[in-house]
Amino acid sequence: MSEEMTTGQRVARARRRKGWDQATLAQEMDRSVSWVTKIENGRLPLDRASVLAKLARVLDVEIPELTGQPYRHETAELDSGHSTIPELRLALQRATMPGGAGLIGTREPSSLSELAGQVTLAEKLRQDARFSALGDILPRIITDLTLHAADRGLPDRDRAESLMLRACHMARVTSNLLGHHDLGWTAVQRELVAAERVGAPELVAASAWDLCGVWLHEAALDGAKSAALAALDDIDEHLGAGDPNLRALSGALHLRAAVAYSRLLNRQEAESHLSEAEQIAEELPPGGNVFQTQFNRVNTRIHAVEVSLELGRPRDVTSRAEQVEVSEIASGERQAHYWTCRAAGMAMNRKEDKAVEALLTADRIAPQHVRNRPLVRNLVRDLRSSGRHSKGVEVRALAARMRLD
Repeated sequence: MSEEMTTGQRVARARRRKGWDQATLAQEMDRSVSWVTKIENGRLPLDRASVLAKLARVLDVEIPELTGQPYRHETAELDSGHSTIPELRLALQRATMPGGAGLIGTREPSSLSELAGQVTLAEKLRQDARFSALGDILPRIITDLTLHAADRGLPDRDRAESLMLRACHMARVTSNLLGHHDLGWTAVQRELVAAERVGAPELVAASAWDLCGVWLHEAALDGAKSAALAALDDIDEHLGAGDPNLRALSGALHLRAAVAYSRLLNRQEAESHLSEAEQIAEELPPGGNVFQTQFNRVNTRIHAVEVSLELGRPRDVTSRAEQVEVSEIASGERQAHYWTCRAAGMAMNRKEDKAVEALLTADRIAPQHVRNRPLVRNLVRDLRSSGRHSKGVEVRALAARMRLD
């Protein structure tokens, strides 16, 4: 899909297709006509997922129609694994369809021990937001695991399914980041199958956590909220055994619920779930990363910044951002997410020089993550056209690297 049109122009096109004038869209959004005008002509950035989600909902379109995803870049490195999407799609299709292993052909898969090591390596690439390198190895991992999982005589089949769940999580994250949301659904569906086959509470909870993630990316906020609440109810009966992994997954699910409620603009519920997660995080090791959730104290505080941003509370974004010891989290993706949330909050506070500095920091840490995020691209466009800061050279250079013509 081309990004020749801006997000605002895409909003205007979707509005006209419904036969609405700007006043009608303003009424549906509970906003002013002036706000709609500024959104459509690019004078106001769409830098909050909650607002983008509501626009998509009232205009009856999917998120990518408004964002213009997927984006393509000039170099293979910054293209973030796009070139491997066809191979990943085929691997996931074979992994999910009945008899899919029979379509792979004759090949000897790597052993489960070898695949466990490959999955661990892939998880490190995913946390470092090195999606091109991840795309080079992930389809093959999923293909080999499909062969193992299809072997009904395999004594360690549960291990194969557990590894499949972890691999498909990475496929889901990659797909959603790059804007291939249908592929994200395929990946999470295979995760749910793996969890059901094994039946272990932690796998069930991990797959539910990822289901919430794919719904959040699709702006299906009621679905994300309901999935998180249902999973929390399911996990509750197992918490008495004192398993720290289940406790961490419970905290991660509370964070999913907090984000969903913040995008639904329900501050009370969002803050309640955030508080639950904070209490759990204090009980667990500071560097926790169960099932790639990065559930720990630092990530909980990063989520607090995001919640305040989605609720449209810029002062809270700033104050909460100051409490995040971001260098302590071992994830380039999470660090970059923090800096982009902080940038949006600074822009909302009219501290645009600091917003630019935060964006540049995020881009240095994880460019493949930053340059594929629609809300970041909208913010960069807005800062590029603004005359309210002294970072014009830096912003124009960043916009050029992101191919924002």
